[in-house]
Amino acid sequence: MLDDEELLALAEDIKANGQYIPIMLDPNGRLLDGRNRLAACKVAGVEPEFATYNGPNPGAYALRINIRRRNLTKGQSAMVAAKACSVSEPSGRIEFELSARSIAEQIGVSLGRIGQAMTVARHAPDLMDQVISGAVGLDEAYKTAREAKAQADSAENQLARLRAEDPELADKVVEGEIGLAAAWVERKERADEEVRRRQVATQFLCEVVPPLAQARGTDTVALYDPQFMLTGRAITGEVIEQAMAALSEMAQAWREREAA
Repeated sequence: MLDDEELLALAEDIKANGQYIPIMLDPNGRLLDGRNRLAACKVAGVEPEFATYNGPNPGAYALRINIRRRNLTKGQSAMVAAKACSVSEPSGRIEFELSARSIAEQIGVSLGRIGQAMTVARHAPDLMDQVISGAVGLDEAYKTAREAKAQADSAENQLARLRAEDPELADKVVEGEIGLAAAWVERKERADEEVRRRQVATQFLCEVVPPLAQARGTDTVALYDPQFMLTGRAITGEVIEQAMAALSEMAQAWREREAA
């Protein structure tokens, strides 16, 4: 955005001479280009003039026209493109649907520079604005991003993650009982098994407990007839006592769960 003095000057010019260039919107009414003109019209009290872009890719248009009107280096342009591509639709900005090669062609920057900028966006996002402002060069930021990526992928980092998730497996790796890669495979298997056990337990409880609650206050017990019982599931006094003990334990566990 223009600073206050520049915005006021633009507003005075529009008020005196009119708005030469329309504010560009996409077919859905989202702003593609001209936010300074829109703000200046509001300051000047002038009804803004709009136009609609009906090309194949509104995001590409916004990127291309805004980069070309600014005096940016190739590195800055590449980083602007990378930052734009990292912005998602829920934020109210246009989402780009372009490959790195397409972006390079749109803004006249080499594919290699786009790739470097994308690496910075993924692994050193705090440097993006510094590159765009010119405070840090893209090459320097790319070097930092590569170091960050290497560190993130390092065995030490993986071991630290493993220790946080499964200390027992991490100890085995340190003691040489198992390799790091194999430990992560086992960790995934354990996690999958835990999910399976939770699923089975949940389905079992949902099948057993609600019917018991519904039987309360009915003549279900009086209607029990051994000739219709399921094989291996006879109801006896002992079974009922065990069921009561199980329900008592469940109730206690549930109270502790809710209190946690």
